[in-house]
Parts: sequence; C-alpha cells; structure tokens
Amino acid sequence: MNNTCALIDRLIELSIANHLLLERDVIYTRNRILALLQVAEYETSHTLKLDLYETLDALSDVAVEKEIIPDSLYAKDIFTSTIMDVFLPSPSAIEEKFFNLYKESPKKATDFFYKLSQSSNYIKMSRIAKNVAFKCDSQYGAIDITINLSKPEKDPKEIALLKMAPPNKYPSCLLCIENEGYAGTIKLPDRANHRTIGLHLNHKDWMLQYSPYLYYNEHCILLSKAHEAMQLTRESFYNLLDFVKMFPHYFIGSNADIPIVGGSILSHEHYQGGCYKFPIHSASVLWEFKIPKFPDVSCKVLNWPLSTIQLSGESLDDVALCTDYIYATWKAYSDCEAQILSHTGDTPHNTITPIAQKAGDHYVMNVVLRNNRTTEEHPLGLFHPHIDVQHIKKENIGLIEVMGLAILPGRLLEELETIKAYLQGSSDTVADYHKLWADALKAEYSSDQNIDLFLQKALGDKFVRVLEDAGVFKLDDFGTQRFKAFIATL
Repeated sequence: MNNTCALIDRLIELSIANHLLLERDVIYTRNRILALLQVAEYETSHTLKLDLYETLDALSDVAVEKEIIPDSLYAKDIFTSTIMDVFLPSPSAIEEKFFNLYKESPKKATDFFYKLSQSSNYIKMSRIAKNVAFKCDSQYGAIDITINLSKPEKDPKEIALLKMAPPNKYPSCLLCIENEGYAGTIKLPDRANHRTIGLHLNHKDWMLQYSPYLYYNEHCILLSKAHEAMQLTRESFYNLLDFVKMFPHYFIGSNADIPIVGGSILSHEHYQGGCYKFPIHSASVLWEFKIPKFPDVSCKVLNWPLSTIQLSGESLDDVALCTDYIYATWKAYSDCEAQILSHTGDTPHNTITPIAQKAGDHYVMNVVLRNNRTTEEHPLGLFHPHIDVQHIKKENIGLIEVMGLAILPGRLLEELETIKAYLQGSSDTVADYHKLWADALKAEYSSDQNIDLFLQKALGDKFVRVLEDAGVFKLDDFGTQRFKAFIATL
C-alpha cells in the first residue's frame, strides 16, 4: 500500500506543479484516486522522483496487479485517462478560463489549453517523443520527414478482441463531441481526460481540440459540433479564414472532400491547424498574375511539387470569394493533354486542398489543385504516389503531406537499419519491396559518406517524388505551359 500511496502523492505533486490542482483540492483528489485503485486507507509515504508518464504507468500496473483492469495497453490507457480526469475541471469551466485569457490575447488562450491538454496526458507526449524527425533539402526547400512511432501497435490478444467486439453506435465517430469524457473501449480510444473549446465561426458552432498524437507543434482540430460529412463549399473558405481571424498565430487547412486525395475521416467535417511553419509556407514564388474579377487579391504560383496558387488580400471576403472562384473553375476544368479530366460520367475528380493563415493585415490562402482520377496503369490514382514509391508511402496524400511533412510508418525505422547493413555490405538481405531502391542506393553510396545522412537524404528524395506524383501540373516546361493555360481561364 505504501508504494501505491507514494505514486498517488507523486501524481498530485506533479499536477500541482502543472497547475492542474490547487492545494485546497488535494484531499478530495487523493480520495477519488484511492477509490479508483480500490484502496480504503492512506498512509504518508516516501518521495518518488518519477515523471508524469512513469507515475501513470506504475499506477496502471497496480490496477493490473489488483485485477481491477486486464493487462492490456487499451485497458491501461482507459484507466490512466480516468485517473487524470479527476484533476480536470468541467468543459464549461475550462471554456470560461479560455475566453477570459482570450480577452488578453488569442495566444494566451491557446497556450493555456495546449498546456492543459499535455499536463492531463490527453496529448501523449511520452509516446510522441519516440517519433524520429529530420529535415531534408530539396529543390523546393527543406522538407520535413517524420517516422511515426507514437501510436503503439495492438497485440494479438487485442486484435482478437476487436474482431469479436460489436459495432459501436456511440460516439458516432472518432471526432464527434460525444467523445468528450468518453471512457473508451477496445474499439474506441480513451477520452475521459479529453476537453474541447466551443467556438462560433461563420454563423456555425465548432469545437476546438488538440490531436492526442501531435504531428507538429500545437496540432489542433476544428470540428463541426454537428456530425456532418466533409464537404468543400464557399462556406468552407469562410470557415478557415474566420478561424485565422480569431487565431492569427495559427494556420488552418482542410483535407479535400473526395476519396484518394481526401483525408482519413470524411464522415465528419473538420479542419486541422496549429502553430507551425510548414515547408509550403516557405516556398518561393515562380510567377505572379492577376484575376480581373478580384483586383485587390495578389495571386502567385508557388515553387511547390503540388500545383499551388497563393492568394493574399486585406479583405477576408475577397480572399474567400477568390478561392471559391478558382475552386468552381477547377471543378469543371479538363485538360486531356495533361491527362486531367474533371469527371468520369457523373463522378467528379477535381477538388482543392485549401490552407489559410494571416500575414500581418493580410489573409493568405494556399489553393492546392487536386485530382483523384484513376487509370489502368495507376489504379490507386494517377495523381497519387506511383508504384515505385509506394514502398515508402502508399496512403492518401492529405493536408499534412501536402504542406511538406511526411508521416511515414514506424516499420521503416527497422527496415532502414536493414538497408543500412545492405549498403555497408554486412548483410545481403533486404525486403523485396525495397530491393530496387536499395540496389540503386548501393550503386551511389561510398564508405566515406555518413550512412545515416545518406539514407535520410534518400528518404527525403523519395517523399519529394511522392509529392510530385500528386501534382496535377508538373513543374517542367510542359506542365508549366498547361498550368498557365488553366490560369488563363480565370
């Protein structure tokens, strides 16, 4: 019992330091955690020097030993989130503090909410720290590469339980407001310590939250309060620009609304934002042009592997309406020479990935042209990673990748070690799907090169190719000519 009490005391100590708990609430909080651990008595104990994550892991081990929970990762996550919920105020109290701080500055409000989401272990910082991240130079500027190790794989027992679990009807989806405070199950993630902030933007109710597995700094999600499918309309552009008007230190973008070029969740309208400078935000300008209907909007084509038009203007309305004008024109645009078809029968192929931000007094919108047409040669998508790069990235190229941040699977870390041994001659075995790439690298590699930097650059080059495959107008002479032909229609 002494060790259990010591762990509780340490968690309370950490939560006071993280401004989650006041001294006045210590006894109440301790008793609620004792109840969760089915401990009836408390004894003062020795001091522990564990961090938050080590303390929570140890408490979940106590719960397993006492047979309160099964010995599985999902059960431990649910249990530790339930413990941390004891420290958290109600959503309304958090909102009240958020908006009081917002009166001082938007950044103070988001800083408070971001810190709260970390201190409560809703944002799983200990797992995020396992990710491998680096930058690679390219002709488009520096590209961000992340090998994602933060989401742990399910063990065989959990996979078997998942197969037997009945389908869930509540919460309606992984993004719904119904997740706020939801305990979690074998199928649905732990959300007892999850909080959101209600916002009213562009005459509609939204909820702001952070991603539990951050892909970049202050990775936030703005989701519709109502469970509605993803769609891109003129209102979408007003939604994005209204958000950056309210939070000028954040960017925000939308995944496309159709398969292949869309995000992973199309069933709930949502956007992703944050306080991070992506590679696309530093892209140079290839040329400028004017759209006669919008004389006060500056238009630029960016030196970016995906075909991107950057709009900038002091008027929110002008930028929103200009974005919608380009979107409407692009939706109906075909260019057989460039293999771009707007429709196959009644099935639409053209859409955009819009990304908004503030730059001083100006509203900025990056409009990325997308097309999800498939062909016999490219059944997963003509403007999708082609088969020779799918050993690195096969999934949809969504908003985060569009902006120049690769989210690559965790398996790559071990596979890169195998390729490293292959290049250095200490192994002659490499996965079949990496063989062509590994052989090409072996022909380029010399022992006087830093093997890790060599492989990082090679991985970056592959990801650039992934992005180039997704570009509808390639940045060669022909592609530039066809891009200018589309712009002429504006």
